[in-house]
Amino acid sequence: MDDRRQSTGPAGQFGPGVYATWRESSLGEITENLEQRLLLRLAGALHGRDILDVGCGDGALTLAFARSGAASVVGCDIDPRMISRAVSRATREEQAVYYTVADTVHLPFADQSFDLVTVVTVLAFVSDTEGAIREMARVLRPGGSLIIGDLGKWNSWAARRRVRGWLGAKMWRAATFRTATELRRLVRSAQLRVEHVSGAIFFPPWLPLARLLAPWDAALGEWTTQGAAFVAVRARKE
Repeated sequence: MDDRRQSTGPAGQFGPGVYATWRESSLGEITENLEQRLLLRLAGALHGRDILDVGCGDGALTLAFARSGAASVVGCDIDPRMISRAVSRATREEQAVYYTVADTVHLPFADQSFDLVTVVTVLAFVSDTEGAIREMARVLRPGGSLIIGDLGKWNSWAARRRVRGWLGAKMWRAATFRTATELRRLVRSAQLRVEHVSGAIFFPPWLPLARLLAPWDAALGEWTTQGAAFVAVRARKE
């Protein structure tokens, strides 16, 4: 949820050290924990499932999946630096996660390879979003789930990022923030059935309010996505 997210150009604009610095901050820790809890809640029981995380960054979510008993976990990212950091983290934790460099719209996996595919804070930076969703649907098995977590459109975080874009930050100038309705439309364009939509991060990027509002964030996110800086959609392949 911070400004760490890599570009989907030839290589990421930020290295893995920026991720680590964000998580070490108090605001980053609160925000990342809320997002990950939401994603794991939407994923449900993971035991025996084959999982792919697209745009895995430094591997934080893939490691959470591996710890939860998944049969196999794969992470891919366009930035080799992120993959290198993810491999190091998995090795240190002795978790069997496979990582590879890959473009979101050209996944190097066979049709119907995974029971669950996740893509988190990535689609906002992908130019061919519909193509990316179709590619993720392709590698899903029938009955499998796609979980999208992306940057919400109308909130204080997005407003700050738009201002940064206007002031010259190329990444945020090119980013596309989406509402829950727009994410539903994208998912349906790939012939997937939307099952659940949730929001998270209803506080502005200010630590005192984050600490105050975080305990109510999950409940609020099940009630509405209005004002959510992070929007998550779970869809199923029939």
